[in-house]
Amino acid sequence: MGSLEAGHDLKNGSTPMLNPLDPEEFRRQGHLIIDFLADYYKNIEKYPVRSQVEPGYLSSRLPDSAPLDPEPIETVMQDVENHIIPGITHWQSPNYFAYFPATACIAGFLGEMVCTGFNVVGFNWVSSPAATELESIVMDWFGKMLQLPTSFLFSGGGGGVLQGTSCEAILPNPFRGAEGSPNRWNQPRKFSAIPTTKDNAFGLIPDSLESAILSDLAVGLIPLFLCATVGTTSSTAVDPVGSLSNVARRYGVWVHIDAAQAGSACICPEFRHFIDGIEGADSFSLNAHKWFFTNLDCCCLWVKDPNALIKALSTNPEFLRNKATESNQVVDYKDWQIGLSRRFRAMKLWLVLRSYGVVNLQNLIRSHVDMAKHFEGLVGMDKRFEVVVPRNFAMVCFRVSPSAVGDRFESCDEKIVNEFNRNLLASVNGTGRVYMTHGVLEGVYMIRFAVGTTLTGYRHVGMAWDVVQDCAHAMLAKS
Repeated sequence: MGSLEAGHDLKNGSTPMLNPLDPEEFRRQGHLIIDFLADYYKNIEKYPVRSQVEPGYLSSRLPDSAPLDPEPIETVMQDVENHIIPGITHWQSPNYFAYFPATACIAGFLGEMVCTGFNVVGFNWVSSPAATELESIVMDWFGKMLQLPTSFLFSGGGGGVLQGTSCEAILPNPFRGAEGSPNRWNQPRKFSAIPTTKDNAFGLIPDSLESAILSDLAVGLIPLFLCATVGTTSSTAVDPVGSLSNVARRYGVWVHIDAAQAGSACICPEFRHFIDGIEGADSFSLNAHKWFFTNLDCCCLWVKDPNALIKALSTNPEFLRNKATESNQVVDYKDWQIGLSRRFRAMKLWLVLRSYGVVNLQNLIRSHVDMAKHFEGLVGMDKRFEVVVPRNFAMVCFRVSPSAVGDRFESCDEKIVNEFNRNLLASVNGTGRVYMTHGVLEGVYMIRFAVGTTLTGYRHVGMAWDVVQDCAHAMLAKS
């Protein structure tokens, strides 16, 4: 009912009308794509981890206009193999240690398929009740796994929502803070990064926060929002959540805790202390697509006071009015985000939780931490290298030490040391065998080794260290 009939002709009578959602053709092409991706994962190590192409490579390989007539999926997939894969940096490679990994798994992939297959636009409850209610349920499940205070759960008057990324989760927070501020009709006018130092492991200290607040107050600005971090991108530093929240509370500042990557580790009791004091915060977020095996995109945001979101973000045009909303007995997630449209992300998170269970998810995270510890131990055994900052989770920040560079260049000047490590990273990545990225803290250039890709094992960690040592040896041995 409502589908296009295969025999229906266009006006010119020459071309049958296409049915773009024919169930049997969907089944055939779907099997083909699954087989293609299964082979891709099976053979992923044969590809250079980081793409080796030059900018603009693809325009010389593809036509400059879309095809007038349809092409078979087999032809398209051959072009994927020949032209697209060379331009892909393989984030699912077990030899990928750059940025923060984007974990994936069978359940997450299949959940994404189901989400995409239903293709619902669940902006309010009535537009797809199951999408809304499943999201509320899995967010409470996940919150309990993290041992969040009940005030962050629907069962305790708070609640959770799934966004695309941390940026989407954080962006509304200043406006929620402004909504509760005495100066609420003014938009936020100043955003500041408060410096941190090695003396405090690059975590934000309460005295620095209070000093920044007082400085703003002295010039007539009203502080309204603090974003503290559990697991910074550069070094996985951890801000003291509880003490920062205590300072912010004295000045009526909304506190958001961004635990984009490291937050998932807090389902393990031994890492839960990193978010101690979370009861003093107003909101908390993490990316399930970073370290919770839930394919991109899936950012989890919990808030104590959903009404703060709704007051700041709610829209209610006539075409969206309905009895369920007006009953005040349902959640309309459109009022918890900047945009209107939203995906059925809860489906894939639900499949991940049910397919693996809490214990297996904990053990997967622990295995990544153990592999990072192993790599840290390898670095420590080679006197030419040093770990730059303490390891908190599954990332090691290291470099060739100034003394080793000094022996080679007869100088320990920081610029020379930084340039040597910059060239070392380029050499390592140039092999195509592994991929790592860098960070800079207090002027020190360091190589970041982030463990977390689903397929990574100890042999990949060992091989990565061999590549680093070989490249360093070649550079240090040059006369």
